[in-house]
Amino acid sequence: MNENYHPDRPTGPIPRIAMAAARARLTSYPILTITGPRQSGKTTLSRMLAPHLPYLSLEDPDIRMFAREDPRAFLRQVADGAILDEVQRVPELFSYLQGVVDADNRMGRFILTGSSQFELIGSITQSLAGRASMLTLLPFSLGELQAAGRAPASVDALLHSGFFPPVHDRPVDPTVWLQDYVATYLERDVRQISNIQDLAAFQRFIQLCAGRIGQLLNINSLAADTGITRVTAESWLSVLQASHLIFLVRPWFTNLNKRLIKTPKLYFCDPGLAAWFIGVRSPAHITAHPQRGALFENWIMTELLKAQTNHGIKPGLHFLRDKEGNEVDAFIETAPATFHAVEIKSGETIASDFFGGLDYWRAKLTPTAITPWLIHGGNIRQQREKATVLPWHDLSPLLSLIAES
Repeated sequence: MNENYHPDRPTGPIPRIAMAAARARLTSYPILTITGPRQSGKTTLSRMLAPHLPYLSLEDPDIRMFAREDPRAFLRQVADGAILDEVQRVPELFSYLQGVVDADNRMGRFILTGSSQFELIGSITQSLAGRASMLTLLPFSLGELQAAGRAPASVDALLHSGFFPPVHDRPVDPTVWLQDYVATYLERDVRQISNIQDLAAFQRFIQLCAGRIGQLLNINSLAADTGITRVTAESWLSVLQASHLIFLVRPWFTNLNKRLIKTPKLYFCDPGLAAWFIGVRSPAHITAHPQRGALFENWIMTELLKAQTNHGIKPGLHFLRDKEGNEVDAFIETAPATFHAVEIKSGETIASDFFGGLDYWRAKLTPTAITPWLIHGGNIRQQREKATVLPWHDLSPLLSLIAES
């Protein structure tokens, strides 16, 4: 049973924060490309943006065959523009799109969507550079669900259900939906993106990734525990990133090269999916689960990520950690030499040691301007000398600042 679903609550499409950034891009580019995981709402957003444009899904075998075999005729049928869904299924189309938009440079003519990030970026870089704008759409944010009156009532319900749109607009058990999502989309997309033969080993790999959220990524350990080589593990991580199932957060250094080579942390793009992979099947499982703190941290990191991607901002999310283990969970630059440091704690009661990492790094990075924040699993909001304390259900004071970066 879906404890978040109530038949008498508001229905219909939930407005997306990304709508404003998408509309702005449509006035400046002939093509808008919306990428993100399967079932994150890309098609719904596209149709809300341009209800006048015809919609064609390249998942449809007949449409896909037509686009592949006669791309010129296919595009002539949509000369005034179209929404082309899952366009990475026909990569040959991109070169022909280039000629079409060069001949008629009207803005906002085509909206392309795709769930394979690497394939889309490669095709656009090669054929549509300067003609297409990229926007990433992840599953709902808490703020979007709150505005629509559909937010989970508790942290545990939130971490169990996750934020994929179908979980919040129909009476479906999140566990069942996530199980079907893995079977229907993950296994199919994996076969499309990479020639992975052993799906059982690949699913075990994902489960091990879910058990390591919020930890420094040790690829050798991950490979050994899965029973694969390091090269294979690196390849599979790339597949998960390409499918928008995971993202990596790198440590912050003033030296950009160090940021790129130092060990990152691993997170899932949806906490409900991560919870499913570690065996969570109900909100009650979350309450005493040893991974509850990691799942809570994972969720907050996705909220910080969405605060930027929903506004068309390239994510600038990092963490702080030194060799002695002094750490801050999130570190975000919103202006030159202006940072927000965020500590994330799932506990409802605020303890004095929650501020240790914030105190350490504020002193270490003086005179850099750092605004400290503590997000916790309780209901208290406070303005302390050490940090601004926010409850889990009221993140807007921080997210609004990040969105302006």
